[in-house]
Amino acid sequence: MKALILAAGRGERMRPLTDDTPKPLLQVGGKFLIEYHIEALVRAGIEELVINVSYLGANIRAALGDGARYGASIQYSDEGTPALETGGGIFRALPILGNAPFLVVNGDIWTSFPYRQLPFRAFGLAHLVLVDNPTHHPDGDFVLSGQRVLAEGDGPRLTFSGIGVYHPALFDDCRDGHFPLAPLLRQAMAAGRVSGERYGGQWVDVGTPQRLQALDRQLRQRDPS
Repeated sequence: MKALILAAGRGERMRPLTDDTPKPLLQVGGKFLIEYHIEALVRAGIEELVINVSYLGANIRAALGDGARYGASIQYSDEGTPALETGGGIFRALPILGNAPFLVVNGDIWTSFPYRQLPFRAFGLAHLVLVDNPTHHPDGDFVLSGQRVLAEGDGPRLTFSGIGVYHPALFDDCRDGHFPLAPLLRQAMAAGRVSGERYGGQWVDVGTPQRLQALDRQLRQRDPS
């Protein structure tokens, strides 16, 4: 399986930290935020990585290179400016990702999720990892009903973690350009073609300077070296 790390966003909520540094290269616990993703994926045996870039993309390329020092092979999907949103970014990267199901990870999260447990074949068109709702997003995104994910329903309403396995066919009716991912997922959910799981381990949406600082303190206390 190949994995795409989404790293093209401007990081508006992170300003002024992102005025001259792309969000994936912000540091927590002495490492670039994106390095935690790369290392976790490689540990799970996922070594063929794609990173989409836009804002200050050259900085990301210079920092990570071809991935060899991580035991990975990194290719880049350049979106130009402005970035193409999540759906458009994934669609642009499809020629590199190939015809098999692939993993997508939001670059602005930190998690201890064990990627090995993901299905290497998506059930239907997508398989989503959901987490309990954080305080800044109390209403959640989707409903988990057994192993199916629904836009609405009677099960627990949870937050999409930014981790998912997608079949390229999810994007069959799309065209190159700017578009979000959520409407495609809701359409697939209505057809009963999205599975999911609930993850109760460590997960942080690193979306603001305050959350970045809190995560940095947590990681440094865990590993004082």
